[in-house]
Amino acid sequence: MAQIDFRRVAERERPMQELAAQVTVDDLRAATNDSINTLLAIFSNLTDADVIFDPVDHHAHDPYAAAGEEHMGWNLAHLVAHVTASSEEWAGYSSILARGIVYPAEPRLRYETPWRAILTKAQCVQRLEESRRIRLAYLDAWPDEPHLHIYRQLSERFIQRNGPMNAPAAFLFGLAHEVNHHDQFREVAQQARAARHGAAAGAD
Repeated sequence: MAQIDFRRVAERERPMQELAAQVTVDDLRAATNDSINTLLAIFSNLTDADVIFDPVDHHAHDPYAAAGEEHMGWNLAHLVAHVTASSEEWAGYSSILARGIVYPAEPRLRYETPWRAILTKAQCVQRLEESRRIRLAYLDAWPDEPHLHIYRQLSERFIQRNGPMNAPAAFLFGLAHEVNHHDQFREVAQQARAARHGAAAGAD
């Protein structure tokens, strides 16, 4: 089950917990590798300039962004920093829950690499491969018999919207967020390539 279909979950037609009940830890490993490999393939024919290209995104809205950047389109470096941080955060919760430890809503186990410090394609690839290693290591921390009846303590609003989060559901939650950004990666990469080719044609 390398490719996990999150569409029905994203459309609120299927609870994450139902999907989580059908996956094994090996499925989670395979799906992690599939997502990372998909992103690496997007970067395969890009340049350093492409990863810091500022795209046009008429739907951009980030209420947590710095003042003046709430509606700024995210470049590929920003997207890499964002999705890897979220996937690692939820993988971290999964390893704690799997070992039978209830984890509260706070403090969050999140660290996001400063995206402005990512300036090259090589740095994007390094961050993706590093994230692969971190997430797979969190899965290695699961016991042979994970405590699937242990759930993270989250707000009633969160649970109503996303369902309860045990170890596999938590891991899938972070991974689903990343997969849901795949098309955004593709769109930004396409814009970057088009801008590069247009600039080259204009220089002829």
